[in-house]
Amino acid sequence: MIPTAIIIHCSATKDSGTVSWPAIRRYHTEVCGWQDIGYHAGIELVGEKDYEVFLGRPWDKQGAHCRAQGMNGHSLGFCFVGDYDKAEPPVRMLELGAKHIAAMCRIFKIPVKDVYGHRDFEKNKTCPGKMFSLDVLRYFVHRFL
Repeated sequence: MIPTAIIIHCSATKDSGTVSWPAIRRYHTEVCGWQDIGYHAGIELVGEKDYEVFLGRPWDKQGAHCRAQGMNGHSLGFCFVGDYDKAEPPVRMLELGAKHIAAMCRIFKIPVKDVYGHRDFEKNKTCPGKMFSLDVLRYFVHRFL
């Protein structure tokens, strides 16, 4: 797979404590029956104030994060763990996530304009959240390129 886009997601759950990256992986593999977690990478709160980026599926493998318009076949999925219909993502989380997304853009020559929200492809979804500004995220990604 050669990705031409990056699709941003949220877990729509409370960050850490209740749902963590390993819990999402278990849900995707044990409940959904997928071979691996659906996303290629994600970020979550670790401890009380530190954020960490976690790897998911290998970047050269098709994801299971956006079936609409065949996007799984040519996009990378990046998940911000949290519920951003209820609150804005913390700036520190956006910045660290953007650094990682900028690296994906550099490696695969994906322009910032091709960083989308899941909601851009599935209109019945708010993902990555009503309060998640893709413009702010793209600003940070552009700044780190």
